[in-house]
Amino acid sequence: MARTSGSDHVPTQHELKDLAGRLVAGQTTMTLATAKNDEAWAAPVYYVYVKSAFYFLSSPTSRHIKETLHSGQASATVYASASTWTEIRGLQMTGCVRAADGKFEAMQVLREYLKKYPFTKDFLKKNTSPNLKMLSERFGVKLYKFIPTLVYYLDNQIQFAFRAEVQF
Repeated sequence: MARTSGSDHVPTQHELKDLAGRLVAGQTTMTLATAKNDEAWAAPVYYVYVKSAFYFLSSPTSRHIKETLHSGQASATVYASASTWTEIRGLQMTGCVRAADGKFEAMQVLREYLKKYPFTKDFLKKNTSPNLKMLSERFGVKLYKFIPTLVYYLDNQIQFAFRAEVQF
């Protein structure tokens, strides 16, 4: 698909899903937004996208985790770096955060996390396999997943202020 600002081409759902997938694969940080008592909060987290969810490590005592688990709601964004307004592209999402508690799920996600962020191996003890229990004991973190229920793809390269819902 040609991506030019002001183009008359409206991307198909398949094209949008492909663009969103490439964006997610190419980025590292998701901003998670929560709110409590009319006060908003945003926290950046490293993520891996596996099976329709954005997984991240975080402290169970962090503000964003406590607020989202209490309210059952969260919003998130993933954006590519842009130096001009014509390069702005990203995802705006709403959904929920849940603890990732399945051992098989956790093992799969941790493998993907270490592959995407190889520097995290520096935090692990030598000659040990990473696991959630060890990470929790050593760093006080747990594995969570943001599950989007509504996703919008934004891309000023398609057209200024282009925004469309994408089934992701």
